[in-house]
Amino acid sequence: MPDGGDAVLDVRGLTTVFRTRGGEVHAVNAVSFHLKRGELLGVVGESGSGKSVTMMSLVGLLPSPPADVRAGVVMLDGRDLLKISADDLRDVRGAKVGFVFQDPMTSLNPVFTVGDQIMEPLIRHLHLTRTQARARAIELLDLVGISDAAGRLDSYPHQYSGGMRQRVMIAIALSCDPDVLVADEPTTALDVTIQAQILELVKDLRQKLGMAIIWITHDLGVIAGIADRVMVMYGGQVVEQAPVKELFANPRHPYTRALLKTIPSLHGQRAARLQVIEGQPPIMTEAPVACPFRDRCSHAFDRCARENPQRRALDDRPVGLGHDVACHWTPEVAHA
Repeated sequence: MPDGGDAVLDVRGLTTVFRTRGGEVHAVNAVSFHLKRGELLGVVGESGSGKSVTMMSLVGLLPSPPADVRAGVVMLDGRDLLKISADDLRDVRGAKVGFVFQDPMTSLNPVFTVGDQIMEPLIRHLHLTRTQARARAIELLDLVGISDAAGRLDSYPHQYSGGMRQRVMIAIALSCDPDVLVADEPTTALDVTIQAQILELVKDLRQKLGMAIIWITHDLGVIAGIADRVMVMYGGQVVEQAPVKELFANPRHPYTRALLKTIPSLHGQRAARLQVIEGQPPIMTEAPVACPFRDRCSHAFDRCARENPQRRALDDRPVGLGHDVACHWTPEVAHA
């Protein structure tokens, strides 16, 4: 990986394990990536691939036990977030790293007004008075497209529609001008029209505020429209990473290719049956010593069962800056 000197967030070798009664689950395995200022990184993969656990591991959002962030470096503002105190980490959450989760109804507290929930991080992290925080909360609701922001500030979450609640969650995440916004499948629970509105809102806010964004999703169609780079995860590992146009034009990992084939197409004279990825995701009860995708891969050969492939650059740019892949199978090394 590059040294991350130009990155707002630099993650190296992040490893997270869950301790359960049935043994350990190796949910995140030596994940490395970086995020530049103003960049939108799309993180894709099927359910259980480690996307959300990776991002929650960064800022201590996983309960411990059972979660154990066992190794890694997470550099933000010159500090390793895995080595700072719990109190300092609480200050990072919200102030430096904002989160938007999938279901706003479970993220918003139903017994507090929307205004109180937007004002809370402003008072805690920026030390504003209630009067100042209220004025800022109105500005934030207006920023995310809530009409009559002053009048809606004292409403409760149940008085907002699903799309409006998600806008409130974005307002809370943006309240302290964080360096990084993590959006964890924020449009999955919304209908297509509202989803499109939220995506346009994020594009607009990114241009206005210039923040770095990590967008977690299983929807490659969404990523195609908003991301600068894409990181594909499988079995708790990064299997491919590339600029978005390059990934769609020249996917190199068999899993990435399989994901792209599952996207419905409107081209052609007749509807074709949707492609599926045969088999099941790996059971991650042991640290990976072989390719996690080998049992579902039509290109797998002996080396895939003996050795877990490491990410390697496919161009003249270092791993993490250009197009890289963690796969033994390529035209030039398939039978090495």
